Amino acid sequence: MRAIILAAGLGLRLQQPPEQQFPKCLLRFHGVTLLERHLRALRAAGVEQIELALGFQPQSIEAELDRIEWRPRPRIVINPRYNLGSVLTVHTMAEALTRGGDVLLMDADVLYDAAILDALVAGSSVDRLLIDRDFEAGDEPVKLCLQNGTPVELRKQLAVGLQYDTIGESVGFFRFRESTARRLADIVAGYVASGRTNLPHEEAVRDLLLEGGRPYDVADVTGLPWIEIDFPGDIARAEREVLPRLAQPAGAER
Repeated sequence: MRAIILAAGLGLRLQQPPEQQFPKCLLRFHGVTLLERHLRALRAAGVEQIELALGFQPQSIEAELDRIEWRPRPRIVINPRYNLGSVLTVHTMAEALTRGGDVLLMDADVLYDAAILDALVAGSSVDRLLIDRDFEAGDEPVKLCLQNGTPVELRKQLAVGLQYDTIGESVGFFRFRESTARRLADIVAGYVASGRTNLPHEEAVRDLLLEGGRPYDVADVTGLPWIEIDFPGDIARAEREVLPRLAQPAGAER
């Protein structure tokens, strides 16, 4: 099993002045960057193969890897057109998606409890989604809707009349078996070939889920602390509501 961490974007919604912008995975909480937290959580979960999809200021992320002296060094792939949609960043990781074995596809800008990752990696080869049923209504959360346990939608905005019996927020972490990861790579390649490079990668994952033909295990992580960092208020909320509920990772004293 290997993990692909998507960390290419600019984080424009954090509303930082241009001269102060940096990759969101370098945000620090109790002195530890989100990147270091990802790496330590993955290692603790037994995932040693880690690939970083970078774009904006890759040298700053390289410097963080040097600072924490992380070994083995994650494989780095650069998306030079990182200012477009994240579907293009996933496309740059096609080789990692199709190399074989289970793949974890993870957003880099998430502060989360290690139990969430444990729920993702548990057991033998499987296609797995994570759902949090306790979420704030609105247009921002990416909603995962299920009908009889089958995914029927993965989008921020839901169509009127959509039929479902379970709704929650997608954590932004996915686990795909080898064949499913290959199919996702094909779907993403189709997006790029047709010029739809400005779209979020969740649209391609949505197509994968809705085409049917394969069962998905859905792990319910409701009640576990996590937050995706998109806006300035998310940082304050992470420090106030999420961080106190997390165990300190090794390296917090840095």
